[in-house]
Amino acid sequence: MTAAVVTGIGIAAPNGLGAEAYWEALLRGDNGVAPLSRYDTSGYPATLAGEIKDFVPEEHIPGRLLPQTDVMTRLSLAAAQWALDDADVDLDTVPADRRGVVTAATAGGYDFGQRELQNLWSKGPKHVGAYQSFAWFYAVNTGQIGIRHNMRGPCAAVVADHAGGLDAMAQGRRSLRKGARLMLAGAVDSSLSPFAWAGHLAGGRVARGDDPERAYLPFDEDAAGHVPGEGGAFLVLEDGSAAAERGARAYGEIAGYAATFDPRPERGAAACSTGLERAIRGALTDAGTAPDQVGVVFADAAGTADLDRAEADALSAVFGPRGVPVTAPKTLTGRLCSGGAPLDVATALLALREGVLPHTAHITKPAFGDRLDL
Repeated sequence: MTAAVVTGIGIAAPNGLGAEAYWEALLRGDNGVAPLSRYDTSGYPATLAGEIKDFVPEEHIPGRLLPQTDVMTRLSLAAAQWALDDADVDLDTVPADRRGVVTAATAGGYDFGQRELQNLWSKGPKHVGAYQSFAWFYAVNTGQIGIRHNMRGPCAAVVADHAGGLDAMAQGRRSLRKGARLMLAGAVDSSLSPFAWAGHLAGGRVARGDDPERAYLPFDEDAAGHVPGEGGAFLVLEDGSAAAERGARAYGEIAGYAATFDPRPERGAAACSTGLERAIRGALTDAGTAPDQVGVVFADAAGTADLDRAEADALSAVFGPRGVPVTAPKTLTGRLCSGGAPLDVATALLALREGVLPHTAHITKPAFGDRLDL
């Protein structure tokens, strides 16, 4: 069966732009969580976010694309380019119909959409630009990346909230098995506009503290929610034999994947552990890997007592109590919606390369020490 190896990584994170800058920031413990500065948040109950503040679109995006792209698409275009550059691949050697892109997004271009809706409300329909027809759309990143790099093979967009980026990588792997030679897969998400922020708050799981180092504390006794953020990662996936033939460096292989549905809401968070356990076991089975062969787990780390407990229970059931090191470097970035999982995968690949496990920052009172080796 075709192996899907990762030959390129592109990262846009609140604490680092580019894979190497991000990795170095992670090892230093640079915290990307800070007061949200994009607009006045004084009237909101939560004010902290993992915000990317040093990205200059004009340095990375063609000028003609600036008027038609949202923040998430600009970051996606840049991260996709970094991943392709890192893979050191000449796309002209890959037939256009055998290269594709799969992205994920939670909802789409919030900033762009809010701006155009404000024009509609305050000025009238003639002041809504034509680009609104697609710039807000969750699938726009796939379209813009595919057009820019002439990717005419398997292209798709998936929407599955925080799990979406994993589904995108799985779809990329499926495409390779069906004959594609190169797939760009992952997600970069951004939903920090006032309209998007209202949506985050409505979920009831956003941390409301004002200390960037004590707000997002997964698996801690003081856990009180998560901090939303923006960013994510794209990975270049290639057919293993084709990558070897061109002498490409491989960070690792996407060896196993599985997905399960969440339980009905009325069953409560405790029921999540069985679904998580089935997903973990399914991925291990797909990879042909035993639990004792796993070196580290990058946790989802929801940051609330009930969901953290469910994850701890699932990991303990599969690997045994304290049976595997567990880490959640997203405490330094916030939860990046669909972009969070691809960033975790990219971080895991960099950890494999360097032989270093990034730590879970800010945790002082571990809540599940009997189950998790955090």
